Amino acid sequence: MQTPTDLDVLRRRVQQAIDGQIAGATQSLAAIGEETAPLVSAVSGLLTGGKGLRAGFLYWGYRAAGGADSDALVRLAASMEFFQGAALLHDDVMDRSDIRRGMPSAHRAVASLHQQRGWAGDADRFGEGTAILAGDLCLTWCDELYATCGLPGEELARGRQLFDSMRTQLMGGQFLDLLESARGWHGLGLEARIASARKVIRFKSAKYTIEHPLLIGALVGGAPDGSLAPLSDYGLALGEAFQLRDDLLGVFGDPEATGKPAGDDLREGKRTVLVAHALDAASDAQREVVESLLGRDDLELGGVESIRQVLVDTGAVERVESLITVLADESVRAVDRARATGSYDASALDVLEALVAVSTARRS
Repeated sequence: MQTPTDLDVLRRRVQQAIDGQIAGATQSLAAIGEETAPLVSAVSGLLTGGKGLRAGFLYWGYRAAGGADSDALVRLAASMEFFQGAALLHDDVMDRSDIRRGMPSAHRAVASLHQQRGWAGDADRFGEGTAILAGDLCLTWCDELYATCGLPGEELARGRQLFDSMRTQLMGGQFLDLLESARGWHGLGLEARIASARKVIRFKSAKYTIEHPLLIGALVGGAPDGSLAPLSDYGLALGEAFQLRDDLLGVFGDPEATGKPAGDDLREGKRTVLVAHALDAASDAQREVVESLLGRDDLELGGVESIRQVLVDTGAVERVESLITVLADESVRAVDRARATGSYDASALDVLEALVAVSTARRS
């Protein structure tokens, strides 16, 4: 049985499965020729060196249900990384993000290639089109890897409905994020703003990051339907805590650690729980600072620092930190409830409990 200290071992195995899937799938593109290399590179570059959290939660959901370790299970877990790859590729285009994991985002990298080669047409549109197609490839390869991972068909069938629902709900969550940015918060009070931000978190991030991979793994592993509630509670609470931590890192994180420019979420104008608390507690002068700077593409470090100061001085950071602690505690209690059912492997539940701290740590 692996322990929390072996997470790096699992991550390396998942990376091998990712590399193998890309190598095998690109044979289908060989008939087209070497021209498709930038398309494949957009995927392989993004899926090299990630944290592998989603794969890890599927893996440990399967093990918690009593399933054994196997290379087939690792390949199934790796399908979650392709799904995340699709989300990130499309999200970077929608958010016009320049950097991902410390490197130019896929659409920016391909746009640069377009310019270097002196090709005709608009370089940015070419890059965005390529990134969208690369995201679609990730969705295709995610489905292919799920179906061909090597686990018995009857096992995979148990998780297929939720697997499909996960992919559908994420697209809805992505649209909800776009919609909330377009509609804005005008006329909404604090509770309504927080409810709006947390709904986006749930459907754009929390469910596909932890809850759905964990439940898919448990279902494929043979967990009874009636025993899934504690795992669902764990996944939703921890998934939200994970995203709230990411929201804080998006404002205060070290670019060397997060792989994104300082304050990138502020330039994108993300309406987060953090911003909601700040606007509610702000003085008129502080509110003017946030409202005049949030969402500006040309926001420089001085402006980032000004918003950061408001977020700290209004107590917004402290409130979000408190909410992360509450949600992390909820996820630990959910593990205890899972233990009480007697339906799950105790050692695997120990790993899930350890992953609470891993997922909410104050770092990238």
